[in-house]
Amino acid sequence: MDYLNSNAAPVREERLKTNIAFGGTAGELLECARSGCFGADGCLNQARRTFSQTIGCQFTLSLAVLYTMRKAVFVIHAPIGCGSQSVGSVGITQTLHKLRDERAEPLVWLSTNLDEADVITGGERKLRETVLFADAEFRPEAIIVCNTCVPSLIGDDLENIVNDLQTQVSATVVPVYCEGFKTKVMATAYDAIYHGVLKKYVRDPDRDKKLYESDLEKARREYLISRNVNILNVSSMSRADELEIQRLLTAIGLNVQFLPCYSEPEDFQYALESSLNVAICGTHDDYFVKHMQEKYGIPFIIDTIPIGRKNTARWLLKIAEHFELVDEARALIAYEDKLLDKALEPFRAELAEKTVFLGGGEVRVVGTAEIIQDLGMKIAGMKPHHFDEFIEPIFDVLEDIDGVPVDVATNQPFEQANLIRRIKPDLILSHTGGNNITAKYGVPILPIFGVSYNYMGYSGVYEVARRISRLLKNYQFNKRLSKNAPLPFKESWYEQDPFTYIAEI
Repeated sequence: MDYLNSNAAPVREERLKTNIAFGGTAGELLECARSGCFGADGCLNQARRTFSQTIGCQFTLSLAVLYTMRKAVFVIHAPIGCGSQSVGSVGITQTLHKLRDERAEPLVWLSTNLDEADVITGGERKLRETVLFADAEFRPEAIIVCNTCVPSLIGDDLENIVNDLQTQVSATVVPVYCEGFKTKVMATAYDAIYHGVLKKYVRDPDRDKKLYESDLEKARREYLISRNVNILNVSSMSRADELEIQRLLTAIGLNVQFLPCYSEPEDFQYALESSLNVAICGTHDDYFVKHMQEKYGIPFIIDTIPIGRKNTARWLLKIAEHFELVDEARALIAYEDKLLDKALEPFRAELAEKTVFLGGGEVRVVGTAEIIQDLGMKIAGMKPHHFDEFIEPIFDVLEDIDGVPVDVATNQPFEQANLIRRIKPDLILSHTGGNNITAKYGVPILPIFGVSYNYMGYSGVYEVARRISRLLKNYQFNKRLSKNAPLPFKESWYEQDPFTYIAEI
C-alpha cells in the first residue's frame, strides 16, 4: 500500500474500485458487492452515467478538512474563484475552536490568483511569492499548499517548488494534490490530505529526552502509551460527538486523542505514542491508518461508525477486544442500553411507522438508518454518495431492507427529486450541503450531521429522536417553499425511471 514515494495519492477509482453510479434495491446492491464486483473489471467499478447533473469536487472537500487544522496558513494555488466558499468556513472553524475551550484562531487563506497570462507562462512565480509572503507575514507552523486543476493542467512543478521553498521558510510546507478533475469520487480528497500529512507531519515526537529515566518512570510511560488510542475524527463531527466518544472510551479505561481535525502539527507526532488507531469512518481514514501500520507498526480498526446503539456497541467492543477490556465494555453497553430504552419510549410511540429517506456520505447514511429503525420508523430509500468495501459491515445491523431503493450518487439532484416524488417519505435526512434543493420538496428535513449537534454514541440516538420529534411538529417553511419555489424538472422526467441515465452494469 506504500504510495508515499509518489507525489500524490492514487484516485479511489483505482485504489478501492469505488462505485458512484448504481440504481436498484439494497438487496441487489449487496448481492452484487458480495459476488466480487469490486474488481478491476467488476460491474460496480465500471458503472457510469450517460448524463450527469452534478458531482462533488475533491478540492472543495479537501478544504473542508484542511481548514480545521490549527497553526497553519493555506495557499490555494488557483484562479481567484477556487476556494470562494472559504468565507463560509470562518464561522464554523472559530465556533468549534471555542467549543474546545481553545483560542479562536483566524482562518487565513491566500490565493495565487492565476489568470489567463499565467495559463500560458506558468504560475510558479506567483506560488513562490505567495508562500514566502505567508511565512513572513503570519509566521505559521505550517503552510499548506492546495494544488488545483489549472496549475496541474499547465504543468507547474509543485513538488520541486515546495522542496526549494522549504529551505527558505521556517514553516513546514505541505503540498496537497487535490485537483478536482482527477477523480469523480470526491472522497479521494481524504487520501490527498493524509498523503501530505503522512509525508510532512508524522514523525517521532520532539519531546525532552531524559538522560536518566528510572524504571518506574519508564514503566509508567509505557503503560500510558499502552492505553492511548487515536480516534480519527471527521470534519462533520461536532464537539458533542467527540465528548460522547471520549466518555465511552474513558469509561473502560482508555486515553483518547482526536486527529486530524482541529489538530496542531505536533499532535501528529504524538500520534505515534499510541497503541491503536481507530477510524470513525472508513471512507475518511483507511489511507492514514494503513500507512501508520505499515510504516510505524501501529495496528488499526476499521469496522463501523458509532451512530446508533448497535453500531456503537459493535465499535466499542472491537476496541475493547484489542485492549482486553471486553467485560468492562459489555457492562457499559448494558447500562447505556437500559437508560436509552427508557428515554426513547415516548418518541417510539410518536414516530412509529413514519417513513424516512436518507442521503449523504455512505457510512453515515447506513449508520443513521439504524437509529431510524430503532425508533420504529421505516427506511423508504437511501442515496449514499458512493459505495465501497467500508459500507458492507454497517448493513449487518439493519433489518428488512432488501427492497429499499438505493441511488448511489454524489449529488445528482435530478435522480433524487424523481425518487422523492415516488417514495413520498414523511421525513428526509440529508447531507447539509445538498439541502438547498431538497428543501423544495415540501417534506421536513433534518441535516444528517451538524457541527452543533450530537449524532454519535448513545446520547446521539436520543438527540436525533428529540430533534425529529420537534421537526415533525412544524415544517411550515418547507411546505410554503414547495408552493412558491418549484423544482426545475419537467413532468416528463418524473414519468421516467429515476435510474434511466445509469448505464447497464
